[in-house]
Amino acid sequence: MRPQIVVFGDSITQQSFRSGGWGASLADIYSRKVDVVLRGYGGYNTRWALFLLHHLFPLESSTPLAAVTIFFGANDAALLEGTGKKQHVPIEEYKENLRTIVRHIKDRSPNTLVVLITPPPVDQQGRREFARSMYGDKASELADRTNEVTGTYAEQCVALAKELGLPSVNLWSKMQETRDWQKKFLSDGLHLTPEGNTVVFEEVVKIFDQAGFSDLPFDFPPHSDIDGEHPEKSFLQQCPAV
Repeated sequence: MRPQIVVFGDSITQQSFRSGGWGASLADIYSRKVDVVLRGYGGYNTRWALFLLHHLFPLESSTPLAAVTIFFGANDAALLEGTGKKQHVPIEEYKENLRTIVRHIKDRSPNTLVVLITPPPVDQQGRREFARSMYGDKASELADRTNEVTGTYAEQCVALAKELGLPSVNLWSKMQETRDWQKKFLSDGLHLTPEGNTVVFEEVVKIFDQAGFSDLPFDFPPHSDIDGEHPEKSFLQQCPAV
């Protein structure tokens, strides 16, 4: 049975299988080695994600789980006084919810590689421009998120990863190392451009490579290894019923 990599998160994960998305790029480089499974839920926070755990990661499942990326926080960090107030999760609860998600996955499969990804930075001007483009004069003047607040959530995500001995991607910090990150990496002040997706992809692959994923075997032999006259010989090891 082919192992899985599950990408679990909010809309930034949900959109990751679009053209140029980081999830699609993972599926491409690990094709014929693992199945990259999309489990992204637009608008979700970690509180709502807890309701999905037993459905997405049933404890009795026998499917090999090579890795899970957990990419939440952009909605948890929404401001109580803004338009995303129902998505807001207090920062202490956010950290504990992440801990619960990790614990559940490790209970299901102790050897699974779990990677925590922080929310990206927020371009508040970009968010305002996007709101006006969508709603015109009816757009709220209240900020739905701020970069400063989101940064505190990113800090807690990284801190939890260190506490649990897990790898993490500090996307909030990484993206801000680049000049003009606001337009280069974010399409609407929050979601990712193709260049932003590339940052996530490259950072996740670094972690996967360190874990030996670059050496994962193909599920079946490459065509160049198949004996044209006696093809069954090439499949006996992986398909003993041939």
